[in-house]
Amino acid sequence: MPLSDDQKRERIARRIACELRDGYYVNLGIGMPTLVANYVPTGMEVILQSENGMLGVGPYPLDSQVDPDLINAGKETVSELSGTSYFSSADSFGMIRGGHVDLTVLGALQVDEKGTLANWAIPGKMLKGMGGAMDLVAGAKRVFVAMEHATRDNKPKILRRCTLPLTGVEVVDHIVTELAVMEITPEGLVLRELASDTTVDEVQALTEPKLIIPHGGPAPLRG
Repeated sequence: MPLSDDQKRERIARRIACELRDGYYVNLGIGMPTLVANYVPTGMEVILQSENGMLGVGPYPLDSQVDPDLINAGKETVSELSGTSYFSSADSFGMIRGGHVDLTVLGALQVDEKGTLANWAIPGKMLKGMGGAMDLVAGAKRVFVAMEHATRDNKPKILRRCTLPLTGVEVVDHIVTELAVMEITPEGLVLRELASDTTVDEVQALTEPKLIIPHGGPAPLRG
């Protein structure tokens, strides 16, 4: 049975949470990436940063715990952890541009085989600007993309070359989808992990560039 949208997002968020480490400063982009906050491993200290000026973002609150004054950059209500601090967005972007973010997780409309990212605009659609993504891809030490593997009509979102307006050129390190984990390398797109409910051939059919298969095949998808 195909996964529901919620199941896809949960699988992707759980897998990206496997990349977290004690002491990491992490920025989660709006949309699917914010779900990673719900899967920080128990006992691990990870400091989540939101570019609207919050350091110490917690998981989504229960309805009974909602504080309308606590929001992330996507204007969603969030919780705060002990020791959370607040500051101006100028200071927040100083953290990002200064290289103090260990990992950022962003959604994507398209990613190409060299790690170029398009995630902010579709031509002809109303938009309000790129937001903080252009700073995050330039300033964060590692960039992970969290996205569904293909469009609603099963067209590839992982391309040889992006066709939508770009956010950053050759900036992505890894792509995590509900089907696989792929690493951007100088040699090409390496299929590192594969979900148990798909095959290499099925993933390749939904991926425009030719995938590089490691010796021994991809590992099982973690998370």
